[in-house]
Amino acid sequence: MIVIGGGLAGLAAGVALAETGWRVRLFEQRPFLGGRATSYVLPSGEHVDNCQHVTLGCCTNLEDFYRRVGSSNKIKYFDRLVFVDPQGRRGEMHAGILPAPFHMAGSFAMFAPLTLMDKLSIARAMLDILRAKGHPSDLDDQPPISMLNWLLRRRQTKGAIERFWRVVLVSALDEELDRTDARFGVDVFWKAFLSNRTGYRIGVPTVPLADLYDGCKSAIEQKGGEVTLRAPVRGIAIENGEVTGVRFDDAKMESADAYVFALPHATFSELLPDAVRESVAAFSNLGKIKDAPITGVHFWFDRQVMDEPFVTLLDTNTQWIFNKTMLYADALDQKNPPVASNAPKSNEQYLQMVISASYDLIPKSRQEIIDLVLKEVRQVLPKSREAQLVKATVIKETAATFSPEPGVDRWRPPQKSPVTKMFLAGDWTATGWPATMEGAVRSGYLAAEAALSGAGEPQRFLQPDLPPDGFM
Repeated sequence: MIVIGGGLAGLAAGVALAETGWRVRLFEQRPFLGGRATSYVLPSGEHVDNCQHVTLGCCTNLEDFYRRVGSSNKIKYFDRLVFVDPQGRRGEMHAGILPAPFHMAGSFAMFAPLTLMDKLSIARAMLDILRAKGHPSDLDDQPPISMLNWLLRRRQTKGAIERFWRVVLVSALDEELDRTDARFGVDVFWKAFLSNRTGYRIGVPTVPLADLYDGCKSAIEQKGGEVTLRAPVRGIAIENGEVTGVRFDDAKMESADAYVFALPHATFSELLPDAVRESVAAFSNLGKIKDAPITGVHFWFDRQVMDEPFVTLLDTNTQWIFNKTMLYADALDQKNPPVASNAPKSNEQYLQMVISASYDLIPKSRQEIIDLVLKEVRQVLPKSREAQLVKATVIKETAATFSPEPGVDRWRPPQKSPVTKMFLAGDWTATGWPATMEGAVRSGYLAAEAALSGAGEPQRFLQPDLPPDGFM
């Protein structure tokens, strides 16, 4: 078995297949594993994530993947979500003593950044989701409606849209509400906030993202497989509707009994022979799947300016601030070598800011983005106003995810492709989920299942969703 791509989708497929006894050869063009959810070292020695990634309690397959590769202990879960607006008003969301779906009702009622009218309109929409068990009938409208239109139909106030729905969904789905399929938006609230009282819990890595994949290489190699880095694929050989090999540099060809292509959809499309791309509907429509950007901004202050592990910002370009110094503290206490160089100097504090769907920032210069984000950070973190910014860096991921536009599912191909021996993995394939790490792992597991079924060795890797609990 050849797996092309060492991102989450390829790693999930490769590890799962290796566990069944298949000899897996995984090829990754970069010098490290993790794809778009990884980290690297700056010339000054600091480890930085290309973008902060988190998991939720409802991400059952991502949790299973971390368990398989021995990274479960590198994820710390939090039960309390803190929101701050530029005026300094704070709100918290957390589960109380009530069972689902009322477990967050107490903290929601006390949520200061929302007015009473905002809360009443949100409650009305939530009740609609509950009554329909997560699938209101207008999600089946043709053409599909956007999340913004779905909210307007339910008479959501401006404050509710901007300070609740948008805050959660733009971060979760990396797209603006008017460009997001309502099905994805409703699904986030059903799975994460309503059906199970633990679905909303946020899991944050306590190590640089690249360290989460330490066990992937050994999991494959211990089963007789190989992981080859710096190995970009240059083409796919297809004859009579069947993959016969993949071409690397120097015209080197590699062949196998089956192939999993776990690449970004645009990259995969470019590798296909023109005749195949144009004649197979599952491939010819890949160009209709658009990309969405995420921008990460990294600040190092000369002193402690933040006491929370992370906060969500309201009414700002910046959506999240992650206190990386605090989050890495557990690993540093355990003298974990991979993050030892990330230890703050004296009292320095390292923060990472995240802006999803950052279309407006793409044309801006690095300094313009730093100035914009620094102004917002100093608005919401009073201690930062007297602190000196020691250094900063900006990472733009212009194609961080695929855009969950209304109707995008019609262009997402299944993991079993029309070409013999070819299987597809990637969050852009048909997983039922948007572009998340959970969706990527699901696609890898589904590709592994399809490959094994094709070989007459059916096996299941996909984990079920969190079961409804409480009154659900």
